[in-house]
Amino acid sequence: MPAVQIKDEARVGTEARVKLQPSVYLEQLFKTGTPDLAWMNQHGEWGVRAKPGNLGLRLKDIEIGSYGVIPDRGGDHRSMAPRGAVVPPDVPSLGFTVNEKAECWADNAMELYEEAVARQWSSARDIPWSELKPLPDDLEHAMCQLCTFLTEVEFIAADAPTRWMSQINQDFLEVKLFLATQAMDEARHTDVFRKRALANGGGLGKASALSQLSLKRIFDSPSFSAQTARLHLLGEGFVLTMFRQGEFIAPSRVESEIFRRCMQDESRHVGYGTMHLRAQLSARPELVNEIHEQLDDAESILLQLFSVPESVEPMAILMGGGLKHFDQGMEMQANLWRRIVNEYLQRCDSAGLDRRPRCLLPTDFTKLFAA
Repeated sequence: MPAVQIKDEARVGTEARVKLQPSVYLEQLFKTGTPDLAWMNQHGEWGVRAKPGNLGLRLKDIEIGSYGVIPDRGGDHRSMAPRGAVVPPDVPSLGFTVNEKAECWADNAMELYEEAVARQWSSARDIPWSELKPLPDDLEHAMCQLCTFLTEVEFIAADAPTRWMSQINQDFLEVKLFLATQAMDEARHTDVFRKRALANGGGLGKASALSQLSLKRIFDSPSFSAQTARLHLLGEGFVLTMFRQGEFIAPSRVESEIFRRCMQDESRHVGYGTMHLRAQLSARPELVNEIHEQLDDAESILLQLFSVPESVEPMAILMGGGLKHFDQGMEMQANLWRRIVNEYLQRCDSAGLDRRPRCLLPTDFTKLFAA
């Protein structure tokens, strides 16, 4: 039995015809010596001219005429043919499963893509590694443990969206372009946090079974929108708040620059996810229960994650400036947690998801341990 069985007979016939056409065409061309050129009369919208703006020729500048119409449902041919091109009836399908606009769309996707392209940076050249100085052991251990955790979470933030990217109908190319930039951003974050853990005499710390469980649940999400809720609303939003804090409590300009640049990237991902869920829940309000159930589980795991010392103590040590000021650091950790929860709930509000009556995350940090 062959390794791959194609059961769709129509598709087999299509692929056979596509393969035969070039040889028939060349035979006719050599016989007559004159090209047909009938293909010149088969085009989308002729005469449309895109004009670049002050920032160059951006995606929005080519969203003109019929090319600017984003369909509510992607083409049934499900091929890689560009939106607006003439599509012959015999193109082979790639079997896209995300074919409704609301399943992936966000009104800010184009602008976020342009911003991502313009603000790419290099962890090798744009971080002032030469300024890295030895730290006291307690601060270095805390920073390395934090970088270990962040390396873990950045892996999934790259892998999960790209799992769905190949399933999104090509007619929603703006979303696919943005998700490609997210994968690049997260690859760079994985790279830079690993580098910081290894660059100053420390090393990678302890991985977390609870963290890995949380990431697995993101990867196993049953739909793109369910993944968006877990990844962008809660997961990346949580990390975004940590990045903001990290810039202020960084022990050197190296860490400050790392957190600042990662924060700029992460804010795009969170912005896309929030706007996508708003579009999806507006189009399909019946999905609200599925999203709530996903967040019930995600919040429950996050609560357990913050019941272990390697998730709590590194930030407290860094914020307090060392073990001598651990109590002060824990007070700052409590304030950070309050911001994490409040900003998460604000994102839910922006997405049109009334999460407040159902949220499992207390704003009072001490209640995590009481539970």
